[in-house]
Amino acid sequence: MRRSRVAVIAVVVALGLVAAVVFRLSAPPAERPGGRAQGQGRPVPVVIVPAAAKDVPIYLDGIGTVQAYKTVTVRSRVDGELIAVDFKEGQDVKTGDQLALIDSRTYKAQLEQAIATRDKDQAQLEMAQRDLARYISLGNRVTGQSVDTQRSLVKQLEATVRADQAAVDNTRTMLDYTTITAPIDGRTGLRLVDAGNIVHASDAGGLVVLTQLQPIAVMFTLPQQALPQITRQSGPLTVIAVQPDGKGEVDRGQLELVDNQIDQTTGTIKLKAVMPNTERGLWPGGFVNVRLLVETVRGGIVIPATAVQRGPQGTYAFVVKDDKSVEMRPVKVTQVESDQALIADGLAAGEPVVADGAGKLQPNSRVVPAGGGGRAEPAQ
Repeated sequence: MRRSRVAVIAVVVALGLVAAVVFRLSAPPAERPGGRAQGQGRPVPVVIVPAAAKDVPIYLDGIGTVQAYKTVTVRSRVDGELIAVDFKEGQDVKTGDQLALIDSRTYKAQLEQAIATRDKDQAQLEMAQRDLARYISLGNRVTGQSVDTQRSLVKQLEATVRADQAAVDNTRTMLDYTTITAPIDGRTGLRLVDAGNIVHASDAGGLVVLTQLQPIAVMFTLPQQALPQITRQSGPLTVIAVQPDGKGEVDRGQLELVDNQIDQTTGTIKLKAVMPNTERGLWPGGFVNVRLLVETVRGGIVIPATAVQRGPQGTYAFVVKDDKSVEMRPVKVTQVESDQALIADGLAAGEPVVADGAGKLQPNSRVVPAGGGGRAEPAQ
């Protein structure tokens, strides 16, 4: 009986303690024993940065592939034995540089033959012209029919000489083709045919492939939603090739082409940029990160990216008020670039925001600059 009474008393005491704890936790801070109302406690040390106004570039990012600006497969235009290859693989060549030689003896003989035929017909033409001049000078002593016949003969020989000259020009051109020269400035690739081989104008392959590296082209794609931003710009747009880690610039050039149709499979648009590639940091066939500068926002509001918080209602920032308490202000972020957030709406230049330490804050929490000093420098 006595043990039962003790047990009942113990249960009652335990229930009382539980009720006291629940009441203490559920009561408002001001009503808790020793508690303080929210915002009236010890200030939270934070890093405070004023919003800054600056010109901010707006970029569109994509991934591209590098292509030679021009690619030419050098082929023979005449048939014959390849007697010399005058380039080294991987050599830089200029337009007109000699690359190879084809045996030209046959074409030289054909040229001499064509010249001889032209000279023979030219001599006949000169004789016919002199005869015509004599007939005309004799006047009535020569019939009109004879004059007309001689005049017709002169015209026929003139046509023959013109045809002979065309044959000479054609043969001389074929002779010139025995010297193969570079059609563009570029870099040679692998040698495809060695000296001693017989080459033909109809060969499917070539002697070597030339690629132009300076300038060089970069092909990349962007979502079709970006097309209005691109097409509404009036001047040339700057394109930047970025290193794979995104921290270094390889080269920059200009946008040359926006494709005339959207790829329905991927919903993207193709673009082509041309870059000088002075340092040859870009190489055909390689992948590269691409940034397209579409516009620059003048006087945009910028804060550190760490000051932007995300919640169920969207993005916001803690703005420090005059009484050192904070306000949870909704903000609209346009882009985050180099750890800086461009704010389209919600902040004005000079308003102080919490850049570090926001995880400890609630609306109306009191703050103090970390370290007890003043505010940090404005966002750069």
